[in-house]
Amino acid sequence: MPRQPRTAVDEDILDAAAALFARHGFEQTSLKSLADAVGLSKAGLLHHFPSKDALFEAAWAQSRVITQHVLDLVKDIPAGPARERRSLELLTDYALDRPGMVALLFRSMTAPGEDPQQAQDELLLNEMFVIDPTTELPRAIRIVGALSAMAVLTLLANQQGDKTLWRPLILATCYDALGHQEA
Repeated sequence: MPRQPRTAVDEDILDAAAALFARHGFEQTSLKSLADAVGLSKAGLLHHFPSKDALFEAAWAQSRVITQHVLDLVKDIPAGPARERRSLELLTDYALDRPGMVALLFRSMTAPGEDPQQAQDELLLNEMFVIDPTTELPRAIRIVGALSAMAVLTLLANQQGDKTLWRPLILATCYDALGHQEA
């Protein structure tokens, strides 16, 4: 069972690893590339996480914690635009703070089957947006579009370094993708 991060260093390692796993997948991500991404030697990385498998599991577990936290915060809001807006706000804030974690979460949409528990992530997202993707395909596509836009735009915002300026524009773009009008 993956352990929870103990320190900010562990969180930084998990976020960097999540970004690499999201971009390249488990098999194509080497222990060396993971260590290089966080400025550690392989031995230093293994001091924090005993194996690549353990790091992968810990990153997925942390991604699920984020998703569950957002769901817990929106579950009492009735289905509809207000709930979706709040979900987008919370996910965007996480993505701006921990872009790798959110990229890994969204990988379940682009690389299904990589993690045995990905179905749980999809169910949490479906519950967050109150949707049955098998019967609401146009809406499901809009949600995937909004979340994809969020993932790309928050990565760009992190590269540009001006998250405060980007945040309202990201939210407006995502909200528009869902087909809602700004209030």
